[in-house]
Amino acid sequence: MAAYSELSKEELLNLKSGLEKKFKQIQKQNLHLDMSRGKPSAAQLDLSMGMMDILNSTSNLKCEAGVDCRNYGVLDGIPEAQELLADMTEVPANQIIIYGNSSLNVMFDTVARSMTHGVMGSTPWCKLDKVKWLCPVPGYDRHFAITEYFGIEMINVPMTPDGPDMDMVEKLVSEDEAIKGIWCVPKYSNPQGITYSDETVRRFARLKPAAKDFRIYWDNAYGIHHLYDDKQDYLIEILMECKKEGNPDMVYKFCSTSKVSFPGSGVAAIAASPANLEFIRQHMRIQTIGHDKLNQLRHVRFFKDIHGMVMHMRKHAEILRPKFEAVLNVLDQELTGLEIGSWIRPRGGYFISFDALPGCAKAIVEKAKDAGLVMTPAGATYPYGKDPQDSNIRIAPSFPTPEELAIAAEIFVLSVKLVSIDKILESK
Repeated sequence: MAAYSELSKEELLNLKSGLEKKFKQIQKQNLHLDMSRGKPSAAQLDLSMGMMDILNSTSNLKCEAGVDCRNYGVLDGIPEAQELLADMTEVPANQIIIYGNSSLNVMFDTVARSMTHGVMGSTPWCKLDKVKWLCPVPGYDRHFAITEYFGIEMINVPMTPDGPDMDMVEKLVSEDEAIKGIWCVPKYSNPQGITYSDETVRRFARLKPAAKDFRIYWDNAYGIHHLYDDKQDYLIEILMECKKEGNPDMVYKFCSTSKVSFPGSGVAAIAASPANLEFIRQHMRIQTIGHDKLNQLRHVRFFKDIHGMVMHMRKHAEILRPKFEAVLNVLDQELTGLEIGSWIRPRGGYFISFDALPGCAKAIVEKAKDAGLVMTPAGATYPYGKDPQDSNIRIAPSFPTPEELAIAAEIFVLSVKLVSIDKILESK
């Protein structure tokens, strides 16, 4: 079919009439569908149920170092958990600290510590007139919520197919001492599924920030979350690149097993330079005597090693892949050539990013809601919830069943078509 913008007013009105009939038929079904958040489905959670049987009252609950995991101690995490998450994060085991259940919590703590106590001897941010942060957009709403919570001024940096616009990043961080950090989801980014190119990672490692306490917040949330065995993105390891460029302290790398084992009951970690880790430990010693070692032990004995984790993620991919393809196939079949939206086919991660005609995203999400489909609020992928183009929509295919997804995708494309027709008619 021809692009909608090339149709006459009469053709558009006829088309709209037919689409509205379909839409009303769906509304009569009184559906309740949810594509709002990247939650694993029950089938994915079932994959890790064996972990519940790993430890029991007869188990040996000492770790490899001989420490009783039922008791206090081991601030950095048990050695075998350090090794497992270090392999998952592609860093040496002595450059990682194991935390509790949430990498988001680790990121929040890291920003909070910088606000109250500075970074490795720098002025605490709460004593500065202004603190700024770079935010690649579209991006992860919970990252933006942290910096907004602390009153940090957020600056949008456009994403490109290779990652953030590095010309802009380099210019801003070199000129403005108030810029203290940048949020990054470098592999299968949220929401676009983009993996940073080799050159982008190298340019990050070569940054010359005006602020000595500038840090790259490298949230490697989807490092092993591939959808395909034969089509996998590769990401250069940032800690090693920073070290090579003489900037060993410039990056914090975050990870967790939240979408590997059980969200909310996984294991999180931070990897960084020895100097950064020692500064972090000074504060952790006040905060805790050690995180949940039984949960660390449970994870290690279930997965055994990185190979076990990789094989486990293949099972996740087998559940997720058909869901992503179901949505993408509907987008391809129904919207290709109409010039009313664009999308990216990710090779991993948890989201599909859709860009509607400017000024249409909020209306599309509202329209879908009228038919019983809940989606992530339009604007959520931008700081302060304000998408300047009102065009980006994050689609999360993981939670619904394949049958629900087929209906959800149909509702979504109908909503895109109807809202786009109204938008084009405004200019006819």
